[in-house]
Amino acid sequence: MKPARATTSESSALALPNAATAADALNVIVADLLALYFKTKNFHWHMTGPHFRDYHLLLDEQAIQLFAVVDDVAERVRKTGHATLRSVGDIARRQTIKDNDAEFVSPGDMLAELRDDNFALVRALRKAKVLVDQANDNATSGLLDEWTDQAERRAWFLFETTRSS
Repeated sequence: MKPARATTSESSALALPNAATAADALNVIVADLLALYFKTKNFHWHMTGPHFRDYHLLLDEQAIQLFAVVDDVAERVRKTGHATLRSVGDIARRQTIKDNDAEFVSPGDMLAELRDDNFALVRALRKAKVLVDQANDNATSGLLDEWTDQAERRAWFLFETTRSS
């Protein structure tokens, strides 16, 4: 006789009641982090102009930071007894950050778009914080503070870089 298979919500001893909405919000964040990572790398690869080196390095640094957070967010979803993203299609269905497939984007437009996307991510992280606090998920709440701080720093750097003198 086969042992009964645990359902997603039963699969973790750490599962929290009423945490599904928080897990959904975190899964959107995973999708947005991946979308923003790829857009940041796209702009990093296609950067041009007199500030090429500075912008190229800035975007590479930001992409590395984005990618490093993805696994942590997805594992928090799993630790609380929920499923996370399974495919590129799953990412595409959930992401709120829009792709940019344009053949040419000016450096200023690249930085402004990434600035706006990072600010959008900050807002999503803050909304998720409210949901995880309602679910009494203290560990995720603390991690969201760190992830929000990182996103705010990226947005701030991009904001200052795009300001006119």
